[in-house]
Amino acid sequence: EALRDFLLRKERGELTAQKHGILRHVLLWPVSLSVTPDGLLRFGDTVMLRSARGGTDDPCDPCDPCTLSIIADLSNITSHPGTDATPALRGPCQVGGARGMQPCVRNAFIITSVDETSDGEILRYEQSFALRTTGGSGGELYLASDHRTFQKCAKKSRLQEVNLVQQLDFLCWWRPVYFDPQERLEHEGFPVQVNSKLLLSHCKTNQCLAALPEHTL
Repeated sequence: EALRDFLLRKERGELTAQKHGILRHVLLWPVSLSVTPDGLLRFGDTVMLRSARGGTDDPCDPCDPCTLSIIADLSNITSHPGTDATPALRGPCQVGGARGMQPCVRNAFIITSVDETSDGEILRYEQSFALRTTGGSGGELYLASDHRTFQKCAKKSRLQEVNLVQQLDFLCWWRPVYFDPQERLEHEGFPVQVNSKLLLSHCKTNQCLAALPEHTL
């Protein structure tokens, strides 16, 4: 009877090992990043957010570069091999810094309008936008945050929580801020260049996205 149950669960794709395999397959599915002819970011572009190391050129710097990445478990998968539906991520889903640099579902995000700006329009400093995961297996989840409370905060750092949600609202609004504070005001409204160093500020809380080295995967 136990063997029959095992074989039935295996056929349905319900074994834990199978589910972990699906999760890994979904997260590591390759994604092509957008290529821009003029070096400017646009709405609709697929990008990776890379946190540079501590700001020095010292190769021994312990703060290795990392990318904003999805941290998912089995509860974040909507289906399994026993169904016809394509497995996909579902929210809420955690995010964090990870050292993997290959573009994939786990670390690729799409610049999305929050005010009916058309895809192809240039993204500018201080302009509000949202970041969502890719379609299909990526689940089209939105990067969100809110004020820290005693009951709601990041589990390890105890700072403001950042996660991925299914509904786009004001908690999902972000804006690019010019990195150099002395030149920040004069760059307001200027186009954001690809591979430029910037701050990503949350519109509601005015806190910037950060990957702490002690909590990087």
